Amino acid sequence: MFFHHDYSTPGPGVAPDAPEKTGFARFFEIVQLECMSLLKLNLLFLLSALPVVTIPPALFAMNQVVRRMVLDQPVDCFYQYRRAFRRYWRVSYPAFLAVASALVVSGYGMFFYLRGAGDNPLLLAPFVLCSTVFLVTCLSSACFYGALSLGRPLGEALRLGVLLGVGRPLRGLASALCVYGLLTAAVLAFPLSAIYLIFIGFSLPCLLANFYVRTVLKQYVGDGGAEEA
Repeated sequence: MFFHHDYSTPGPGVAPDAPEKTGFARFFEIVQLECMSLLKLNLLFLLSALPVVTIPPALFAMNQVVRRMVLDQPVDCFYQYRRAFRRYWRVSYPAFLAVASALVVSGYGMFFYLRGAGDNPLLLAPFVLCSTVFLVTCLSSACFYGALSLGRPLGEALRLGVLLGVGRPLRGLASALCVYGLLTAAVLAFPLSAIYLIFIGFSLPCLLANFYVRTVLKQYVGDGGAEEA
């Protein structure tokens, strides 16, 4: 079946004695091994996010499954996505609101105060504050969701996300560009990007973001992976 993976059937994988790949060689290896799972995951995300109000648990469930991919754990896409969606929907809403509200409020504040700074230079101070909040949120969001996917409580995951995002800004910036940059480009290119959005437009950026922060999370949070589902 399309949404079922049979672990009893031998399939493609990595030879046990093969040297571990790193960098983009490792990323393309994950894409090669999990290409069908990425496609299924993208379709599952779109279907479960259609009611709009279910976007937070859908986003969290997608991150849970992707974390298993980057940690080289077995992936049963439909089963693990469904379990994560049902099990973690309560924590997904405050997590989503924390990120989305910070981005929206600080983003609007940047625009508002910058527009008035020409007439009143004092408005540059709140503009810098809003810019800082916006930047820190972008840098921290991937580590924040990664820590949540590793089973950390909401408050601790938020603290770790901010510390790791600011402490390792290049990793956070790369993750933010993958998620927010690719999504913005796809939206601006719509409807030309419709096929991309339907098949890999959400799962692939999510994989890229988690891939960039995987070593940071492993070093400072742990390598337990997504919760067993």
